[in-house]
Amino acid sequence: PGLIKIRLKFLNDTEEVAVARPEDTVGILKSKYFPGQESQMKLIYRGQLLQDQARTLRSLRITDNCVIHCHRSRGATAATAALPEPGPAGPTAPGLPLGGGTLMVPTVMVVLALGWYFRINYRQLFTAPATVSLIGVTVLVTFLAFGVYGQ
Repeated sequence: PGLIKIRLKFLNDTEEVAVARPEDTVGILKSKYFPGQESQMKLIYRGQLLQDQARTLRSLRITDNCVIHCHRSRGATAATAALPEPGPAGPTAPGLPLGGGTLMVPTVMVVLALGWYFRINYRQLFTAPATVSLIGVTVLVTFLAFGVYGQ
């Protein structure tokens, strides 16, 4: 009486049934089912990461037969010690989040625009296969740009 069943689903599509009380906290659930791995386990419920270890299951509206997705991250201490501190990739002005990926699409667009400019103004230099290639690259880049940024 008063116990709820929680389905713990892992990335490899395996499931484990956890039995807990609604008054139990996220930290208790982690320590009960993942002893010694509490800092490595990430619990996700309804698309939100359960970071606050003191929140109760009832306050998170976790009821009987709910699914909590479990992800085991790499060792927190080993991973942070092995990885260097993230820093800027190059010289940037303060407050401007510029990197190589941010400037890639505008650069490709400028190159394509120059290609079309030369195609229109210097028509005699472009053969039929070169024009077909320019059309193909333009269509490809357009689909990629709308596919990546259209989500």
